Amino acid sequence: MIAFVRGHFAHKSPATVHVDVAGVGYEINISLNTYSKIQDLENGTLLTHLIVREDAHILYGFFDVAEKEMFLMLLGVSGVGASTARVMLSYMKPDELSRAIVQGNAKMLEAIKGIGKKTAERIVLELRDKLTKQSLDANISPWKGNTIGTDALNALIALGINRQAADSAIQKVLDQNPELGVEAVIKKALQTL
Repeated sequence: MIAFVRGHFAHKSPATVHVDVAGVGYEINISLNTYSKIQDLENGTLLTHLIVREDAHILYGFFDVAEKEMFLMLLGVSGVGASTARVMLSYMKPDELSRAIVQGNAKMLEAIKGIGKKTAERIVLELRDKLTKQSLDANISPWKGNTIGTDALNALIALGINRQAADSAIQKVLDQNPELGVEAVIKKALQTL
């Protein structure tokens, strides 16, 4: 699977971006949320999720971890496909979506184009417990704007460490040493675990 794509944004539109990676152009579907963050950038990195269908391989891109995590959660809901999840993330930011789901606000979800009453209620029913157990700040983008914290958290989770334990260890390290790089944060966090 393609985890991320880093390169020159050769073409940008509110729905897609073409990323030139060493002479190979990747067409990536994005939400308006991601577009608003990359529209003034010439180069950058997008986290990605590849969906393979019988007739196509479709790459979806996200500016941050929060958006990708919410996209994957929405895909887990029966009846919600990638296009619907992308539309939802175009209408609302990940933290707004999470808050609406946790609060059981199906009406807010119904305001999104293509989301009917039954789909909105199903989303709330299937995701509410997951999002309630993992607080918004701890689960969806705990390091807003801090790529070092995000990268360190992803690395520790990839090593099989529990998200909450990794999150608190990284928080302690960054509180004491905010100037550290990713590798140093990971090493110090591992020492505290």
